[in-house]
Amino acid sequence: MSKDRFFKYFLLTLLSLSLSSLAFAQVNFNNIDDDDLNIGGDIFSDFNEDLEDKQMMEDERFFKYGRFFSFMLYTGLTSFDGNRGAIYNDDPPTFGLAVHYFSDFQSSWGLGFAVSQHNYFINNPTQGFTDGPGLVEVTMLRPYISYRYYIDTSDLGTALTYSNPYIVTRMEYWYVTNKYLTDSVAEPTDPDGGGIGIGIGLGLEFPIRLKESYLNLEFLVHNVAFADKNTTLLDVNTDSDTQATDITVPDLSGNAFTLTVGYVWSW
Repeated sequence: MSKDRFFKYFLLTLLSLSLSSLAFAQVNFNNIDDDDLNIGGDIFSDFNEDLEDKQMMEDERFFKYGRFFSFMLYTGLTSFDGNRGAIYNDDPPTFGLAVHYFSDFQSSWGLGFAVSQHNYFINNPTQGFTDGPGLVEVTMLRPYISYRYYIDTSDLGTALTYSNPYIVTRMEYWYVTNKYLTDSVAEPTDPDGGGIGIGIGLGLEFPIRLKESYLNLEFLVHNVAFADKNTTLLDVNTDSDTQATDITVPDLSGNAFTLTVGYVWSW
């Protein structure tokens, strides 16, 4: 191939590439808005408008179908495991009430309290009692704040969606009052105690009348730093007549469990 022919092919190729680039640039310039060319313009304005429209639609949907506040009365059972559970006898039922504020379909914030009663009987020497405390009635009152996250079940089965499952967490303070019922036992100068606790669990809410009333089921595990957690119980001697040995535990550690059923009014 001669140099002249090569030079002609090179010029034709270069001209073709230039024309293609100009055509592509013309197409892109036609798709650019005037606002995009302005200095200081917001290149994300279209994106922001889409987000705002979506948020407005979600807010309208919540105002139409969501709940804003609820009030609940509930009852159930409170029990313990570990060493505390070994000596405590539960006196059901547990009672409680709570109010909740819904910030959206999946979040609610609550204030409430619950109260339960228990008892135990120790007639052997323990910390602070040379002859044992005898029969003791224990009342536990715990105010709390809570947060619920309602699980999105839109892609799940109808039965699960109908039950409104949620995860719940609580910050609690447990007030503990000990009432010594044995006459021969001198009551301590400070029979009360308490401790900060946290609770975590699961719940279900079955609608009775949509947006108006619900049946609530809830299970919680509580970890509480009770003031008497490290109370020492001394060794228990075997009864020489019956050869029976009472339960002995080194301290009063143990977690609490609550299972409750409640009626919810919503608006």
